[in-house]
Amino acid sequence: MQYKEIIERIYKELEDYTGHGKVADYIPALSKVNPEHFGISVATLDGDHFSAGDVETRFTIQSISKVFTLAMVSRHLGDKLWEIVGREPSGTAFNSLIQLEQERGIPRNPFINAGALVITDRLISLYKNPKEDILTFVRELSGNRDLNYNKDVALSEIEHSYRNLALANFVKSFGNLVNDPVKVIDTYCHHCALSMNAYELATSFLFLANGGIVSTSGQRVCGSRSAKRLNALMLTCGLYNESGDFAYRVGLPGKSGVGGGVVAVIPGKLSIAVWSPELNKNGNSYRGIEALERFTTYLGISVF
Repeated sequence: MQYKEIIERIYKELEDYTGHGKVADYIPALSKVNPEHFGISVATLDGDHFSAGDVETRFTIQSISKVFTLAMVSRHLGDKLWEIVGREPSGTAFNSLIQLEQERGIPRNPFINAGALVITDRLISLYKNPKEDILTFVRELSGNRDLNYNKDVALSEIEHSYRNLALANFVKSFGNLVNDPVKVIDTYCHHCALSMNAYELATSFLFLANGGIVSTSGQRVCGSRSAKRLNALMLTCGLYNESGDFAYRVGLPGKSGVGGGVVAVIPGKLSIAVWSPELNKNGNSYRGIEALERFTTYLGISVF
């Protein structure tokens, strides 16, 4: 009941908390989303769900999908993964090219766009049908077989992927991309256009609250060591150059996307997803971060 009361309290406090940000418009299909959408969903390891607001409306999860692809690749590559991508905060915008020149094609971490492109590239090499295999992976985590890509958003992203294509080609010039950059961009734009709602998103992240195991099925997604490291990367790099402020305000491992979603994890307890499409200057959900800060404050629990 404590979670239910807190979620409902936060929803009421922030229901009219609009006009502080801007819906992403650099991808035309995203600019059509209603900025007033707001939903919060908590999934616990005990099997309980507590939600408020627009938790059944699906949205494209965008960069949140990078956690899924990283989990898929890391269980094959292990520590060799860190030969092709770093694990330090970037301190720059998520689509910046600056550090790639200085660090010779090794992206600073797996969650900035350049790092996610390298991860997507290796996923293409490891999996026979990468786009279908990503869907299968996330469907199993969420328990929903009907999840799919938003084709309109994927196409819009592909048509306007000039900077990401530049990143892919730049990384390729240093020998850190194996596959054709156009194929990498196609797969990348599709997994960013994965359409989920807050309820499904919270459910799908429970494995990171449970040492790498899906609590409902007992399926092991990754080892406890790997789950610990994925959580650590989310804490330090999951919200781009706002990751430090998010750790300060919220105190949880989290990942954001320009679709307005933010998901966070309390290891050993729960995962929580918030959706609110208005973004701040860093490309993160303005109301989503505020909701998560209030959640850990009212609950009195964080990783600190």
